[in-house]
Amino acid sequence: MHNRALPYLLTLPSLILAAVVIFWPVVDLIQIATHDVSRFGQLRDFNGVANFSALVADPDFIKALLRTGVWTAAVVGGALLVSIPVAVVLNTDFYGRSVARVIVMLPWAVSLTMTAIVWRWALNGESGMLNSALRGLGLADQNIQWLASAATAFPMQIMIGILVTVPFTTTIFLGGLSSIPDDLYEAAALEGAGPVQQFKRITFPLLKPFVNIAIVLNTIYVFNSFPIIWVMTQGGPANSTDILVTHLYKLAFRVGKLGEASAVSLVMLAILLVFTAIYIRLAMRGERA
Repeated sequence: MHNRALPYLLTLPSLILAAVVIFWPVVDLIQIATHDVSRFGQLRDFNGVANFSALVADPDFIKALLRTGVWTAAVVGGALLVSIPVAVVLNTDFYGRSVARVIVMLPWAVSLTMTAIVWRWALNGESGMLNSALRGLGLADQNIQWLASAATAFPMQIMIGILVTVPFTTTIFLGGLSSIPDDLYEAAALEGAGPVQQFKRITFPLLKPFVNIAIVLNTIYVFNSFPIIWVMTQGGPANSTDILVTHLYKLAFRVGKLGEASAVSLVMLAILLVFTAIYIRLAMRGERA
């Protein structure tokens, strides 16, 4: 009996910590989201789902929700497409590989906020480095206001999101590639398989579990990512680059609608939980098949 209870006793401190760190704030969010709240956080009357109804009726929330989907899918998908070939190259043995790995990892070592600030300077419409480079190369004859329109600002933010996500994703794939035995490649080469065939038949199938890990972790990270959008445009111009997390911040600290902001937080939590559960289920089903 004592041996059966031992695993539960050993995990009890972690469960208590998780309850304090995760479940307690969620309970507080639910309480705030179902009440009228003053600008100073004082709970007033219970209003049920009124805050959630207000979100559904808010066109800015709907646009931010859809834009968050585009932002997350584009950044996570772009990071995967870039990271896999980068990891394959960095996994091969060549002179200067250590230096190349350090260069690839550098964006990960820099603060995300500082990265966004540097890119905001580079994309300045008057004195930005990008405009200067384009004019110097003869590719543009006038300055482009990169951050003045969502048509240019949001794609640039996606590009920067991919750039800062690649190092972490590449690290995951390098760990996966290092676990693949070299004997498989040697046997495939003896059978006449070229590099492309080896990638399709050996590398990618054995890398799938790591791809699943990268997708889940990056989706959670990118979905909640705040600094790039906020530092570069603060969701502007005219809320045209807002995602859910920046929309939440504005509701809470600019407009003072803490109840609706808490409702946005719960919607984000629900979306991530549903996505994670469905994706893991599909991934496990695929592995069994």
